Amino acid sequence: MPGYLALILHAHLPFVRHPEHEHFLEEEWFFEAITESYIPLLRMMQRLVDDGVPFKLTMSLTPTLCAMLQDPLLRDRYVQHLDLLIDLAAREQKRNRKHPQLRDLADFYFELFSENRRLFVDEWKCDLLSVFRELREMGALEIIASAATHGVLPILQQQAPQAARAQVLIGRDVYIDLFGVESSGFWLPECAYAPRLEAILQEANIRWFALDAHGLLFGKPRPSRSIYAPCYTPSGPAAFARDCDSSRQVWSAHEGYPGDPAYREFYRDIGFDLPFEHLGPIARGSRKFSGVKYHRITGTGDQKQLYDRAAAENAAAKHASHFLEQRRQQAREIGELGFDPIVVAPFDAELFGHWWCEGPNFLEQFIRQAASQRDFSLATPSEYLAAHPTQQIVEPAASTWGENGHLAVWLDPSNAWIYPHLHAATRRMIEVAQHASGIVGQPRKLSGLPGQRLAGEAPALQFTDRVLKQLACELLLAQASDWAFLIKAGTAREYATKRVTDHLARFDRLYDQFVTNGVDEEFLRDCEWRDNLFPNVNWRYYV
Repeated sequence: MPGYLALILHAHLPFVRHPEHEHFLEEEWFFEAITESYIPLLRMMQRLVDDGVPFKLTMSLTPTLCAMLQDPLLRDRYVQHLDLLIDLAAREQKRNRKHPQLRDLADFYFELFSENRRLFVDEWKCDLLSVFRELREMGALEIIASAATHGVLPILQQQAPQAARAQVLIGRDVYIDLFGVESSGFWLPECAYAPRLEAILQEANIRWFALDAHGLLFGKPRPSRSIYAPCYTPSGPAAFARDCDSSRQVWSAHEGYPGDPAYREFYRDIGFDLPFEHLGPIARGSRKFSGVKYHRITGTGDQKQLYDRAAAENAAAKHASHFLEQRRQQAREIGELGFDPIVVAPFDAELFGHWWCEGPNFLEQFIRQAASQRDFSLATPSEYLAAHPTQQIVEPAASTWGENGHLAVWLDPSNAWIYPHLHAATRRMIEVAQHASGIVGQPRKLSGLPGQRLAGEAPALQFTDRVLKQLACELLLAQASDWAFLIKAGTAREYATKRVTDHLARFDRLYDQFVTNGVDEEFLRDCEWRDNLFPNVNWRYYV
């Protein structure tokens, strides 16, 4: 029996955009992900296409990430960021001119940042989404949809079904706006699933989604093919389960490949090693990661040896060979049971390049080696379903891919204070959407209703629609799973707390003004300027 592997890369970042500041530290999360993950992954896929290497990958590009990739302000700021990196690398070349190994590494970073700038500005015209679209149209890359702002759907669904429905359907709409077609697959934020979510996915015309292994293993009835074949849910969409073994080999810094001593050390960065005067303008007066790292993992101690790029590339090639043989053996053993197995391996896309510098190299080597295999191949879940349409019907169990497999990360004493506020705002959003849905499209009934601030029926309709769109955007942004995660993890806790409270404060102020027929249009414009994602958001999904 032939065996299949579905590699799914989940590309996501929270919406971080601060036009009110000339520079904002947290925007650099986005810049780092472009430099270290998205551009390397795109270059890898383009090389494979140019060399005629057949491959199939699946990626989710979340709506918040896509909004940032399209934003002119963030694009301009990214180019400025690249210019500062090139300047830093040039000064490092000069500083290390008498140290051959460090000079070679400084040359590497100068060439890397310069080439990224050439690609981003000159070749791709600052539009990474167009490159993803081209790869999708070639058939090598399947891009799938995700929830609007990466809200944890089981929690939102418990608060109000409309909240989860809006996250899914708005995410579906953004995908159609970007790619011109419906998405077959859907990435559940945090792989978080609870019964009845599949009915919302069915409404969005989603054909499949991924969840963690125990979500399928503890389903009812138990899946006869374990996690190595999808199962249809009672409402229709198929569930593919994450394979623990393949995930652990790639994901784990302790047991997996990224912990190899030859690989580049993420945490050792000249942004912390060098005096401020050597860092120049990229530091902006604070200690932070610069992206220039000279050391390899070496071992568990503090003493780190200098990074050897050739040794790291050799390690990546060996690990790619090992991973391929492990997956082939796995597929052979499962195939003896009499069906064509599919192993599903989803990862955060940012693992490849950002956290694990050699990750894109590992992927490319693996794909090139897999292309010559007869009994094993890469596939997308959509392709597997099309070729194997008859599958068992199972109701999956509640699950996530977070710590301990459930919702503990996002429902923790440190962040639980968020949810009563989100619940209250959700009730208000549903209430105002239900009220407005009876008037929008019916101009004769507008007289005297909240939101009628401008003279004339048509402008009043437009203004009401505009206010409700912004209310929906503020609520969606407050619901992002990232804030609860960052608070629990203790990283960027103050920023995450401020983001939740700021979005809810803007929501509450705009709501209060709307229902008392006193919307301050200057305040509305300020909200639209700050939080400018989803211009076509459909607030009627809250009805």
